[in-house]
Amino acid sequence: MNNEIAGMLLAGARAVVTGASRGVGEAVARSLVAAGAQVALIARNPAPLEGVARSLGDRAFGIPCDVRDSADVLRAAAKITERFEGAPTILVNNAGVFPFAPLHELTVDDFAAAVDANLVAPFRFIRALLPAMQAARYGHMVTIGSVADRAAFPGNGAYAPTKFGARALHEVLRGETRGTGVRATLVSPGPVDTAMWNAIDPDNHEGKTLFPKRSQMLRPVDVARTVLFALTQPAHVNLDEIRVSFS
Repeated sequence: MNNEIAGMLLAGARAVVTGASRGVGEAVARSLVAAGAQVALIARNPAPLEGVARSLGDRAFGIPCDVRDSADVLRAAAKITERFEGAPTILVNNAGVFPFAPLHELTVDDFAAAVDANLVAPFRFIRALLPAMQAARYGHMVTIGSVADRAAFPGNGAYAPTKFGARALHEVLRGETRGTGVRATLVSPGPVDTAMWNAIDPDNHEGKTLFPKRSQMLRPVDVARTVLFALTQPAHVNLDEIRVSFS
């Protein structure tokens, strides 16, 4: 879909993207701004967040927020509505963490932190933003999942359970919003070449047969294009789930 068509369809849209300071979140934010939407960028670290916001021009702004803090999410939601002068019409739940370790090496704190960032945080944003969408009978909530939301791999003892949970959260959301004018889409990509792989170094990891080479992985822009495709379908069309893999 070209940006001219997408821009006409997203003109006037007010989008929130979590984890927007880098990687997939940044790519999604750039795609939505290019398509005509206003975009609120959410991330914990203010410096890179503001850098991305400045690079996107006057249709984007950053709001530092710790997605693991319920009070901070509610504060951010109120500020977003104030800045937009209206409730958001799009939510892209993307923020998350990727702890990689065998089960016996994972700490309880690491596991709990993954649950909070990957599962509870998306619920916080859904809970904060869904009521206004339901009242308006219009909106779209996108969950960025993973191949790990339906397939468990060694070393994913924290990541896979949280992504399976996020998938279930999406399916409940889809069931509860069907026919209300609010749409819900799960975008589940395979491995994406982002900074989260730096610590693992999949090309040289001792278990490298578990991973594709980084050169084979999807790029953040591939996921962004998929999100844009879902968002720009006619209002009567809901893409419940899109799985994306590398060729």
